[in-house]
Amino acid sequence: MIERETPKPRRRRVTRITDRDRNLLWFISEHRLVLATHVQGLLGISAGASYARLHALSQAGFLIHRPLFQGEPGCYQITHQGLALIGSDLPRPRIDLRGYRHDVGVAWLSLAARNGVFGPMREVHAERRLRSHDGTAEGRADPLGVRLGGFGPSGRDRLHYPDLVLVGADGRRFAIELELSPKGRSRLERIIAGYGADPRVDGVLYLVDDARVARAVRAAAANVAVSHLVHVQRVSLPGADRAGSPGLRAERVMAGARQPPAGERAARPPQFARWDRPAGRLGLDRER
Repeated sequence: MIERETPKPRRRRVTRITDRDRNLLWFISEHRLVLATHVQGLLGISAGASYARLHALSQAGFLIHRPLFQGEPGCYQITHQGLALIGSDLPRPRIDLRGYRHDVGVAWLSLAARNGVFGPMREVHAERRLRSHDGTAEGRADPLGVRLGGFGPSGRDRLHYPDLVLVGADGRRFAIELELSPKGRSRLERIIAGYGADPRVDGVLYLVDDARVARAVRAAAANVAVSHLVHVQRVSLPGADRAGSPGLRAERVMAGARQPPAGERAARPPQFARWDRPAGRLGLDRER
C-alpha cells in the first residue's frame, strides 16, 4: 500500500503594515466607501500600485472589496479588523446604493480639502466622524450636529450633519454640503436656518451640479435671511472608471492574483472640480 504524503498547509502571507497603510486605512475609515482612484489621489501613486495595495490590505482582512455595478470597478470599505488596527472608534460603514454617487463625491471633496483647494485647513471632519461623536455621552451633551429645532423619535435634539466640516488655520469653521439632488423647500429652509442659528458656523458652501438645485439653495437662504452665510458653487466631480478602462483591468488583474501586464499604462486620477467662479479661500469674500 502506498502512503500518500500529507500536503503541508499553505502558510498565509503576512502583510507588513506601514505608516502609509495606517494613514490610508484612517482615510478610508472616515468614509462610507472609497474607490481605487481616491487612493491614487491620496498617495500620489499609479493605478497598478493603488490596486495592488488595496488588494493586499483586503487579503489581510483590513478592507473589504465590493463590486457593486457591472462593468465598473468595485469600492472598498474598512472592516472591524481594519478599524481595530488603527484604533478607530467609528462603526463599520454601510452602503446605501441610493447615495453611492454622493459618497464617491464626498471622498473627492475630502481629498480636495486636504490638498488645500479650499485654503489652508487645520482639520477636516467627515459626517461619519461627527455622527460618531454625537453618539457618545459627551456628544449628546454638546453635539457637533446642527440643531434644527424640536426633537427626534428618540427624544433627542433633531440634528443635521454636513458632509464635511473644515476648520481653517485661523480656527473658523465651515460646513460643506454636496447637494446632488433637490430637497423639499421646507426641509432645505429648516437646514439652512439651523446653520444661521449656530454661532459655531462661519460659512456654508453648497456644491451643486444642477442649476435648479443652485437656485433652490439660494432661494432658501434668502427666505430665512442668511444669504450672507450661504455660498453656492457648481462642481464637476470625477466619475468612476468604466468598462475597459485601465482601472477596471487592473482590478481584474489583482482579483486573479497575478502581476499587471508589462507596459500597461496606469489610469490617472481624475481632476477634482471645475468652479464657475474660483472658490479661493472658500470664496467667502467673493461674489456668489
